Amino acid sequence: MKRIAIITGASSGIGEEFTRQVCAKYDFDEIWIIARREEKLQSLAEKLNKTKNFNCIRPVVMDVAGKAGVESLKNFLAEEDEKLHKVESGIEIGLLINNAGFGTYGPFAETSINRQMDMIELNCTTVTGICGIALPYLKAGSVVINTASLAAFLPLGNFAVYGATKSFVLSFSVALAAELRDKGIKVCALCPGSVSTEFANVASNGARKEVKGGFPPQKVVAQCLKRAFKGKTVALYRPKWRINAFLSRFIGRYLGARFTYKYSPRPHNPDEDMMKEKEISVSDFI
Repeated sequence: MKRIAIITGASSGIGEEFTRQVCAKYDFDEIWIIARREEKLQSLAEKLNKTKNFNCIRPVVMDVAGKAGVESLKNFLAEEDEKLHKVESGIEIGLLINNAGFGTYGPFAETSINRQMDMIELNCTTVTGICGIALPYLKAGSVVINTASLAAFLPLGNFAVYGATKSFVLSFSVALAAELRDKGIKVCALCPGSVSTEFANVASNGARKEVKGGFPPQKVVAQCLKRAFKGKTVALYRPKWRINAFLSRFIGRYLGARFTYKYSPRPHNPDEDMMKEKEISVSDFI
C-alpha cells in the first residue's frame, strides 16, 4: 500500500513550509502538493526532490475550491487508487493537511459579497469535503491538520466572514477529532496569529503587502506537526496567542466584535467586483 501525504495550498506561506518540513522529517512514499499555481508548485517540487533519492514530491495543479474542487480531488484519488490496486494494495493517506484558504480585510459592507462567498466555499466547504472524501483512505495512525486561525476564538469586526469561517474550521476539527479517536485517527486545528505569508496582500487587496507583526512560519509549522502526531486537537505556538485564545472566553462576543471594528481597522483597497455589485466608482472610496 502506498502511504501518501496530501497538502493543499502548498504553493506558498504555511503550506509551503508544511511541505518542506514533511519532506525533511517524515517518511511517506509520496507527498502530493496541491495548488493552482503550477510554476510555484513545480519549482518547490524540483528543489525538494533534489534532497531525496527519489521523486517523492508530486505537484498536483488543481483548484479545490467548493463542491466542484472537492469532486475533482475525489476523482483524482479514485483514479490513483485504482491504478495502484493493479500492482499494490491502493492508497493510504497518512497525513492530510487542509491549508488552502484566504481572508478579506475590511467592514462587511465594503467588501465584495462574491469574494466573501468564495471565501466560505474554500475555507469551509472545501475543508469539510476533503475530510469527507479522504475518510476511506485514512487508517489508524493517520493525521489530519486543518488550518484555522486565532481569529476562530472571537467574532472580529473588519474581519467578520473570515473569522466566522475559521471558527467553523476549529469547531469542526475538534468534533471530528472526537469522532475519529476510536479509529486511531488524529485531527488537529492549527490556529496561528499573524504569520509572515502572502495572506495580508491578498486579504487587503494589495493595501498591505505584509502581515503586521508577522511571525516566521517555521516554528509554527514544526510545533503543529509535533502536536498533531501526539494527538493534540489544537496548535497555538506563541504564548501570546495562547493567552489571547484563553482570554477570549471571558470577553462577550458582541463586545469583542464591536471593539475590533472600532479600534482595529484593517487596510483594504476597494474590490472591482464590489464596484460592479454596488454600481459605484472608485472615487466614492477616496
